[in-house]
Amino acid sequence: MLGIRTFDPRTGGNMAYRALTHPLAAEKLTILNRELTEAGPVAIYDPHGMIDTIMPLLPVPLQVMGVYTHDSLKVGQPCRGQALRALADLPAGTAKTVWALDFASGIMENRLAALMPPGGTLHTLASIRLPQDMLSVGHHYLDRLNFGTNFAFFRETEAFSTRLVTANYWARYGARDVRLWLRLFDENGGILHTWEQPVPKGEQALVLDSAEIRQRFGLPAFTGQLFIHAIGIAGHDVVKYALETCGKGANASLSVTHDANAWPANRYANLPAPAPGEDVVLWVQNSHDLTIPAGTMTLNRMGCDEQVALDQTLAPYQTLAVHVRDMLPDLAWPAQVEFRAGGYVVRPRYEVTRAARTRIAHLNVQRADLQPDPGIAELDPRFFGRGYLLPFPVPDPTRYRTLVVPAPMAESLTSLPVRVDSFDRRGQAGATQFMGNLGRDHASMLDAGGLAGRAGHAELVYDFREGGQADGWLHALIRYEDRMSGHVAETSFGAHIFNTAMTYRGEPQSYAGPPPGLSTRLFLTAAVHEPYSFCMLIYPASGPWHAVSDTRLSLHAAHGKVMAEERLAIPLSGSCEIWPHEIFGRAALEIAGEGAYVIIRDTTCRLFGYHGRKSTDGRFSIDHMFGF
Repeated sequence: MLGIRTFDPRTGGNMAYRALTHPLAAEKLTILNRELTEAGPVAIYDPHGMIDTIMPLLPVPLQVMGVYTHDSLKVGQPCRGQALRALADLPAGTAKTVWALDFASGIMENRLAALMPPGGTLHTLASIRLPQDMLSVGHHYLDRLNFGTNFAFFRETEAFSTRLVTANYWARYGARDVRLWLRLFDENGGILHTWEQPVPKGEQALVLDSAEIRQRFGLPAFTGQLFIHAIGIAGHDVVKYALETCGKGANASLSVTHDANAWPANRYANLPAPAPGEDVVLWVQNSHDLTIPAGTMTLNRMGCDEQVALDQTLAPYQTLAVHVRDMLPDLAWPAQVEFRAGGYVVRPRYEVTRAARTRIAHLNVQRADLQPDPGIAELDPRFFGRGYLLPFPVPDPTRYRTLVVPAPMAESLTSLPVRVDSFDRRGQAGATQFMGNLGRDHASMLDAGGLAGRAGHAELVYDFREGGQADGWLHALIRYEDRMSGHVAETSFGAHIFNTAMTYRGEPQSYAGPPPGLSTRLFLTAAVHEPYSFCMLIYPASGPWHAVSDTRLSLHAAHGKVMAEERLAIPLSGSCEIWPHEIFGRAALEIAGEGAYVIIRDTTCRLFGYHGRKSTDGRFSIDHMFGF
């Protein structure tokens, strides 16, 4: 296990981790590591508590002859197998090389000038800094806006193409000169190409097309990952996107998935076991300039501690296809698989092949910090109604099956007491079904379309009639099967409290600003040609709220200008389908250009949406939308 705490839900991301693992910084860290190793025993001064982040990232372990702190209250506390020493005692140490874990060399030189051991040499982290022109906030190196980075699964082969689609949403927060620093890695982790791409216009579309990139730079076919660094940004340090995968020629595959979670985790869930006739491939992509030893990462049936190790060593940034059936041959859908990744990869993708068609979806981070919360079962219904809801679309059940598999998404959770409530498009409540107090290793599945009997949506909620635990991180995998075409798509997401005036532990969440989250801003692509973009927009409410939404749809041209607007009203607990080419017309989308998009905005309530693409031949995809 890498053992780095990369993200904390309360304090946010570990920006030192981001700064140290940027591919440019990681290259320089390898050089610095070699210099320190050759210098012999090292004394480390850790003014900012970075030692537990940086040490696991070193390719070669150092011989450390003392770790020093200037905080008198920390002296004597354990630190990586030894006791912290007082900085004032540094001159008495035996190490001649001092490594100060700070990116500002001048400050460290001044602070330590009188404390260096006789004839000692000082190293800092200044040598691994990114160039100044790659910083969004030049005066504060570890500012979160300096490391707006992410990875994307990226593939261009004879059978598949991928497109990353988003918009310059940083312009809304005052960013004026955004550009992307991009590095494409091949399947073996080798660098295929590094380049920059300007984003000169406010709120313009951003489209990274694997076919165009391959042609522009004369690259071979590839299956790897794209590292994205957004520079000159404001407001958000997260690179959000939709990732489209489309089959070429006679290949009828089509998928659209959400962005990768940019913070590596120790465990992931929502990986389905294969159904009969399916091949489930977990795409493992090393997110570091480090070798992952064989046996470090494992798979196991969810709720079962018997783990099967990946017996292959992964090179830095390498992409590996892991066939779940090879690892767990006796496991079948709807059982679920837990991926213990050890902090080496960002949220991975999985790909399911059935009858020559593939579909791609993503795993979700399994929380290590959450514990069951007895307070959820005691939530006051006057304030929170039905409490935590996981809304999801239910398309016409005469054509589609909507299969729901609840998923534990915290390491501590041992039970899932859940119920499914159904609603039609007008918000009228329909049938409901208690799925039980499910165990962590359950293999239960519900056909929500059969339960509802009509198009609309359903909501997975907690139900404690038979006891059980809740942690507020209720998730499910939802699979959609077209009875006519045989095409399948799936998505997964988690529950929130929606549209209540009172708050509970940060819920209802907001897309921007503090809770309660009572507004909406969602991004939807607007495809000019088939397969057309669509979204299923849901107005979930934990309790009573506005009778109808006041929702505005704004069509943005590829260069960012608003071309047209429409309004719609969704009934409370209702839903609707949105097809940009129908609402705004094909002619308007042609004028808006390739890369046009729709912003869905509502200041009266928080809506929840699922976006995708669909063509007349029955191909379709679906995943939850992102907001900013």
